[in-house]
Formats: sequence, structure tokens, C-alpha cells
Amino acid sequence: MASRAGTVALPQDLVDLTALMDAYYDLSPDLNDPAQRVVFGTSGHRGSSLKSSFNEAHILAITQAIIEYRAGQGITGPLFMGKDTHALSEPAQNTALEVLAGNGVQVLIDARHGFTPTPALSHAILTYNAGRTEGLADGIVITPSHNPPADGGFKYNPSHGGPADSDATGTIANRANELLENALRGVRRVPLNDALSADTTDKFDFLSSYVDDLPSVLDLDAIRAAGVRIGADPMGGASVDYWGEIGERHHLDLSVVNPTVDPQWAFMTLDWDEKIRMDCSSPYAMASLISKLSAGAPYDIATGNDADADRHGIITPDAGLMNPNHYLAVSIQYLYTHRSQWPATASVGKTLVSSSIIDRVAADLGRQLVEVPVGFKWFVPGLLSGEGVFGGEESAGASFVKKDGSVWTTDKDGILLALLASEITAVTGKSPSVHYGELTARFGSPSYARIDAAATREQKAALGNLAADDVTANTLAGETITAKLTKAPGNGAAIGGLKVTTENAWFAARPSGTEDVYKIYAESFKGPEHLAQVQAEAKALVDGVIS
Repeated sequence: MASRAGTVALPQDLVDLTALMDAYYDLSPDLNDPAQRVVFGTSGHRGSSLKSSFNEAHILAITQAIIEYRAGQGITGPLFMGKDTHALSEPAQNTALEVLAGNGVQVLIDARHGFTPTPALSHAILTYNAGRTEGLADGIVITPSHNPPADGGFKYNPSHGGPADSDATGTIANRANELLENALRGVRRVPLNDALSADTTDKFDFLSSYVDDLPSVLDLDAIRAAGVRIGADPMGGASVDYWGEIGERHHLDLSVVNPTVDPQWAFMTLDWDEKIRMDCSSPYAMASLISKLSAGAPYDIATGNDADADRHGIITPDAGLMNPNHYLAVSIQYLYTHRSQWPATASVGKTLVSSSIIDRVAADLGRQLVEVPVGFKWFVPGLLSGEGVFGGEESAGASFVKKDGSVWTTDKDGILLALLASEITAVTGKSPSVHYGELTARFGSPSYARIDAAATREQKAALGNLAADDVTANTLAGETITAKLTKAPGNGAAIGGLKVTTENAWFAARPSGTEDVYKIYAESFKGPEHLAQVQAEAKALVDGVIS
């Protein structure tokens, strides 16, 4: 049977919104099932009401736990809260408002009763906190990012504006589960109407704060002067109103390709596994926009964002959808040579599963490379201090500082990276994909892929706790192993898995948090056949160590 990946969703692919909403309020988690407890991953707690993993009880408990955590940290300023377009985001925001008001916490929600991209919330927190030493603000982002329509997500951003670290999320999750185990005794809430009318509930214009400040971080004058034609697809997500305002307020030749907001995402093309997923780095999920350019749509740059706009997808007329790793390398090469006020000592930040062409670009620029574990939270300190002016990860998430070197966002910013593609085109007269071709001519062309390998829960635990000495192999795919890493070289933090490198290749293995698999990321500068050999030997090596 032929795959339907890349084809428009059919009625049977769509979530039943009534069942989803009913389950949010009617179902309660079975705390004996680990999948139904509160668990914070790299981007907050995620789940589905239909699976009893994202229900009213979860949000009541998590919100109360966040309130207690922020009080313990001395955070006494307002809490900014935004939601994306997933169906579960609205009821989750209402539930959270009831608890925040019940605890007397000042909360700021969108003044337009609209949707708030993750980077706009991060920007709001940082703007409010600038110059303050007390009464600091923090925030909650209600989004499961690019995940399917039946999912919900709930993420806490402390006063630094970025994703909470493991200590914070561990404390919050433990307290939330304790509240659930005690039948929510200790959760203080008021009825929704009382919460909405409470003196502590106020409005904030996230859109204007973010959109009007864009000239501080991007050369919009160059984009306007060059007449770059931009096609922006919000993919039914929280950036839908932002893109139109960006074009209008900054007088850009910008078209919002698809302004539709539909919590079923019926207009989406199916991802690789025939699921609806708003992954703007996937050629299957981006098939509609790619086909528009192929059919001659008049855009010099076309872009997509996921549901909370923290990820970016870049399409050029000459090459189609760019691989996220390729675009990160181009962005770094461009920014570090076109931001004269950035510190000459500022480093380049990347996750350890991002392409090694970034390593080669950084070395050519004479910049220190800071390689960190997976998770954008690791870039927060550098972006705040200015010591790390750029942070990017392989899953199409990145951010960078303002032209003067001061902080812009400390969370991923898909709108920013999408607009950067137009700046690169305007300033250099060449598309990002042409620039990538020039980089590979200088540094080699890597082959990169990620595959999954079956593993039991015990094997995943073993992989997550490996020591470098557990690996006794000396060669990988015909090359001498140059490093065996279980801690990130950039900050010494545990990577929760293993990375092995050679002169021309590497692989990293990490256990999945939700499935009985571990993920193998691998890359080779010696071509696809060598990559396949790296993958095969990586699986054999890891299986031999964890079995």
C-alpha cells in the first residue's frame, strides 16, 4: 500500500474535537501508569487528554506547583502566559488562570485574545525584566510545539526567559504528582469568570512588543530595499497574526500563504508516518508550500513555522526545503561576518547532534565552538551574558542576540530565523541554499540521518547511564575513534547517552523518553555508503554495551 506521506489529510485522519474536549474534563490520570503522571521533557509536560496524560487534573497540579516554585525562588513579578492553536491549549489556559487567580498571582495574557508564539513570550519576559533586580517576571507557554492536534503541552519559562532547567522542572513535576496523589488537596482555584475579572488578571500586547522590536535584531531595511518577496506559512499556528503585522508594520513584500487556523489541521499534508504534525523541517509536512514554489509562486524566500513558532523551515526556489543543519551552518557563517557589534570572542553554540559542518565553519571563523546536550535550555546562559551570541539545534530551533549584542530571546525563535533567510538574500544577493553549496565546496558535504533502534526500558536506562570507559571499541567504520563522550564538551553536562567521533564521521545514541527505542544520530563526510556503515556499526556497538 502506497504511503500517504505528503498528501492532504483525509477525514479519518482528523481528531474528534468533542471527544478531545470531553476527555480533558472527564478523564483522570491513573497514577500507577507512568505515562499518565506529570513528566517534564526538554519542552515541558506533553500528552493527550484522550490518553489521560494531559487533562484538567494535570494542569491544576502543574500550575499550583509552578506557583509554589516561583514563590520559593523569590519571583514576585507578573507571570506572562500565552497559548498556541492546539485545541487543548484554550482549556488549559482557562484552568491555569483559575489557579493563578486563586493564589493571587498577577498574570498577563494576550491583549487581543489571540495566540502567542513562544519567542514572543520569551521576549516579553526579558523586556520586562531588563534593568530589574527584584519583582522579576516569568512565564508559562501552553503548547506541544509541532506535535499532532490531539496533543497538549505546558511549559514553564523562569525569569531568564528560556526553558526551565532540570532542577526546576524536576521540582515542579514532583510537587505536581504529589498534589495529584493527594486528590488535588492544596490546589487553590476560583471559578473562571472570577479569574477573568480578578484584579490580578491583566492583558499584554505580545504582538506589538515583539514585532515593533524586530529592527533591533534584523536588517529589515535591507530586506525592504532589496524587495525580497516573502511567502510565510504559519501552518495554522500561533504566528498567524504576527506575519501579517510584520509585513504591514515594516513595509515588506510579504504574503501570508495560509492564514487558516483549524484545531483539526485538516489542511495539513501528512508527515512521514502519515500523522498530522506541524513539523516545518519535514518535506512531507511542508509539501503544500513546497509545491507552491515548484508551481511558480512568486517568492524569493518561503518559510514555515510550527504551532508555537519556535521552529523554522526555509524554502528557496533553487533548492526547495533546506535541511535544518544546512541552514544553521549558513546562518552562523553569515551572522558572524555581518554583525560588527557582536563581541569578537563570542562563541558558537550547537547541540552535540547537530552537523559537524558547523564545527568546520566555526573553526574557519576563528570562533570557539560550545557543544551542549540536546535541549535549548543549555544556550540560555550564553545568550543572556552575550558570551554565546547564537545557539542552534538540529531540530530547526535557534535564536541569536540583537545587533548590539544584547539579548533578544532565550527560547527558540522560528520567526527570527525565517526572517534571517530574507536578510541573507537581500544583503548578499544569494539564497541561503546557494551559500550552503559554497560551504560544502570548502568544507565537504556531509551525509546526515537519524534512525531508531529497538530497546527495552532497562536497555534505555543503561544507555542513559553509560560511562565512556564502557566503550572498548577503537575504530568506527574504518576510522580510528577520536573521542567517546558521555558528557558534552561545551559545558560538561551529561548527554544522557553516548557520542563517538572519528576524523570524518560521528554518531550519537540517546534513549527515547516516550517509546521503546533509542535514537541514533549519525553523520559522515565520506558519503551515504559510509554513513550507512557508521549507522550499522553504531547500533552493534551500542547494543553490545547495553545488552
